[in-house]
This record gives sequence, C-alpha cells and structure tokens, in this order.
Amino acid sequence: MSSISGSPIKVGAFSEERLLRALSIEPDEEWFGCDRQGKIRYLSNRLGLSENDTSRRVASVADLGFCEDFSVAEEILAKIPSKLLHSLQFLPVEETGASDKSQGSLDIVAVWPLRPLELRWIRTLTGFWPVVRIGTLDKVSERITERYGVGSASLEGQVSLAEEEAEEDVEDEDAAVIRFVNEVIRQALESRATDIHFEPQRERLAIRYRIDGELTKVAVPENLQSFQAAIISRIKIMAHLNISERRRPQDGRIGFSYGKDDIDIRISTFPTLYGESVSLRLLNQKSQAMSVDDLGLGPFEKNIVGEVLKRPNGIILVTGPTGSGKSTSLNAFIRMVHTPSKRIMTVEDPVEYEVPGVNQTQIREDLGLTFARSLRHILRQDPDIIMVGEIRDRDTAEIAIRASLTGHMVLSTLHTNDAPGALTRLIDMEIEPFLIASSVELVIAQRLVRRLCSHCAEKRLIPPERVLAMRRMLDLSVEGFDPSNIQLSYPVGCEWCRGLGYRGRVGVFEMLQVQRAAHDLVLERASSKRIREAAISDGMKTLQESAWDLMCSGVSSPDEALRHVRTFEDDSEV
Repeated sequence: MSSISGSPIKVGAFSEERLLRALSIEPDEEWFGCDRQGKIRYLSNRLGLSENDTSRRVASVADLGFCEDFSVAEEILAKIPSKLLHSLQFLPVEETGASDKSQGSLDIVAVWPLRPLELRWIRTLTGFWPVVRIGTLDKVSERITERYGVGSASLEGQVSLAEEEAEEDVEDEDAAVIRFVNEVIRQALESRATDIHFEPQRERLAIRYRIDGELTKVAVPENLQSFQAAIISRIKIMAHLNISERRRPQDGRIGFSYGKDDIDIRISTFPTLYGESVSLRLLNQKSQAMSVDDLGLGPFEKNIVGEVLKRPNGIILVTGPTGSGKSTSLNAFIRMVHTPSKRIMTVEDPVEYEVPGVNQTQIREDLGLTFARSLRHILRQDPDIIMVGEIRDRDTAEIAIRASLTGHMVLSTLHTNDAPGALTRLIDMEIEPFLIASSVELVIAQRLVRRLCSHCAEKRLIPPERVLAMRRMLDLSVEGFDPSNIQLSYPVGCEWCRGLGYRGRVGVFEMLQVQRAAHDLVLERASSKRIREAAISDGMKTLQESAWDLMCSGVSSPDEALRHVRTFEDDSEV
C-alpha cells in the first residue's frame, strides 16, 4: 500500500519561478538545461541536501504531499504511453484512501510538480483527474526502469507539451542513441557496477552489469534490437575505434564525466555470431582506496601483515584468480605504510586507485613500457617500497626478487589458487629456490565473497547433518565439533540491495609466512601440497577456515562462501 500524505495539487498553483524564490535559488544556465530529474539533482547540490530531502523540500514548498513508498497501478499504467511517463517522470499508484480525494481522481507520484496542461493530458488518457504527490527520484526512476528497461527514455523519445498545441517531436536517431548509451553508463555507476556487457543474441541485444562480482541482467527496451548497430557504433566512436572494422577485436578507452568524478572506461570489442560483443570496464579515477580495516582482515591477519610491512625489505605476494581483489589489497597495504619519510613507487595495469603522495605509473606495452622494463627504471629512482601490479614472466620475477634482496620492500600479485602454489609457480618460472626462500616474506591467497545485506539477511537454524556436510565440503575436521544450535544467515532481498540479498563484498584470506615452516621445503623444491601441510601445522589459517568464520559470523551466506572456496562437491542444498 502507498504511504502518502498531503493535499492534492491545485491546478494552476505551481510555478517554477515561485518555487525557486521560496528556496532562495537564483537559477543559472545549468538550471535551464535540466530535465525533471536534473532539477532535483541541481537543487540538491545548491541546497546541500540529499536528493530525497530535496524532494521533500520541493513537495512542501509546492504545497504537495510527499510519497515515501508506493505500489504501481498496473491497469492505469497500461493506458498511458511510455513516452509520456518518461517525459513527465510520473507513475499512477494504487488508491491511498486520502480524505481529500474526490470521486474519479487518480493518485500519481511524480519527481517534479506538473503543469496544468500536463495534468489535462493525464486526465484525457486515463479518464481520471490526477492527485499529484512528489516521490523520491530513485524510487520513481527505478520503477520506470524495471517496467521499460534502462535507457528506454532515450530510445522512446520525449513528448513536447506546449500551451498552444501538443505534438510529438520527431527526434534524431543519433541523439537518441547518444542519450541511451550515456544513460546505460550512468545507471551502471549508480548501481555500483564494475563492468557493462553488450551481448548480441539472435533476436535481441542483451545488457548485463557486473555488481559485486556477479553478472546481473538489465531490463532493456523492447525495441533495442533495432538500435543495435547504432549503439555499438556510438560506443566505438566514443573510444576512437574503427567503426567499419567488425571482424577483428579492438581495444580502446573513454573518458566519462559522472557528477564530480572522472570515470576511465576501458572498451573491448569482440566479433560473435550475431554481431560485436562489447565490454566496458568502469574505473573511477578518484575512487577512495580501501584501508586494511575495510578489506575484512581479522585481528590475526592484520597482525601478520603489519609485522611484515615493518620490515625494510622482502616480497609480499597476493594471489588469487582475476577479480579477487588483489590490487585492492596491495593499495590498502601501501596506504598502511605510506609516510612522508618513505618513497613509494608503483607500476600498474591499470591504475585503479589514486593514492596521494605515491608515484604511480601505468604500463604501456605499445610503447615498450612493460612491467619488467618499468621495474628496472624504478630501481634508479631511489624507492623504499615498490608495488608491481603483476608478476607475469621470469624477467619481472627476477628483477622483483633482486630488488628485495638489495633493500627494497616489493609488493606484487600472482595468479595461483592458494598461497603455497605461489612458491611452486615461481620455481616453475625457473627462479632459483634459494632466491625465493631468501626474499619472499609473505604470500596471501584471497577471494572476494558477497556480503549479506544488513537490512534483510535472515538467520536460520541449520540441521546438524547439513552443518557437518558443509564442514566436509570445506575439508574441515568434524571430529569433536558440535553441530547443534548452529545458526547461519541467508539472503532475502529488499530495496536497499535491489532484491539481490547482498550488498558489497568482503575478503577471505589465507596467509603463508615463508620464513617459517615453508623455508626449507622451498629449498627442497617440495610440492605445494607438502608446503601447505607444513604451513597448516605451523598455524596457517586456510581459505576454508576463513570462509567458515564468515558464515558463522553472519557476514556472508553458506552458498556464497562455499561457492568460492569449497574443496569437495556436494549436490545437496546448502
């Protein structure tokens, strides 16, 4: 049911000029170029209020009710052209039972007060006089997007309502496509997406966002297929790619402004059966790098990292698959040790976080600026701490190791499944074992699992047999473990998390201190299995143990944690 209060609009009573005077706002050129959503955002910036509080203020000044939540009236919605909904940014809602309503009226929720002519249009289409309330920008926009798809307003066109006559403007297709692409990117940024995928299929063009590491299908307009070629061409033009080349993959980048932030977008195109697949990686150049506390490290792990980072030299390696947060961890470690007395230099691909006071470099393989070559030159810059984005080959590994042996602390990443595997991977690169044992101080294996939404997570009492099955999947001991009265949390889904049940991610870690039990085994070229067994006996907390702790603390769900770190399969539901 709706949660609406206040009086209905008085036809002819609303005036933008009076509204601005009441708010003590002197409009500038930016104001006159804003649409209805843009006006709320404009006032929000000028008043220093949140968008929701700005909507409340506008409702109060315009003598309208404010709508906190609502249910869409689907039968009425079907009678209203989508162009009108997009242009006026409103939705018909279920009856509120308000005492000030007259028979034959219709409740509507809009992001901005409507003019008399606009109200008459709604009256003509629905047969009801509208009773207007102001709703929050995010709720109204979200419901319209759910119904018609992201960017649908751009492809539908806008309705022009003049006092003398009302007619539809025929919009230029190119302008519509430009607005559509911008809206898809803007919506992705608002949804905290890191990637956008345009995927051509037999009879449609699908769009998916990657949010918190998981791909999420995006609702798209029904007529999107007819704009496919124009949309792909627009993205390629933005990235300065060859629009006539459709048979070969291409890579490029786009600079995109989002509010006060500059977004670096990496573009990759790839030919498929039904057209070009386009992937966009979104990188906020002003993103605030995480601190060590934000990573999700427990007291035990933080003590280990802090102890190793205090040493004057050595190597810290962070391992894991692509997308497991390795670069984020390295940046957090840099922030932890960064002081004016230390010279820190990095070479990355790409630079994901800007850290003030740190000298950061992005590799350019087209110019011959590889990790290995950059690292050679960095050593001539008198650094104290060096961060290398990734050790990809023997040359980079050798230079990093020799840098650590000559008095530098080196931080880097490797692609291995666990911490012991990093040591055997270096041996496979033909690095001498005695160099590895002498230089590598700490290896961290990590995964990122989705964090349960704090607003809707639900605790459940788990049957003892399921608890034991979960521990066996994680290769954890069940001897002496009491499986009774174990409560674990599960996702439900709410508006805060957009129905996903999860919001944000947290790390799962495994830390191997090489200078202890693993040292002699590395010299013997032992297998990763033997190194792992020795490290566990020496007190190493495995990925599986860390995942179990996250489940029991209610930070993540069993199915999410087990999906990333399980050791054995189990077909039963978790």
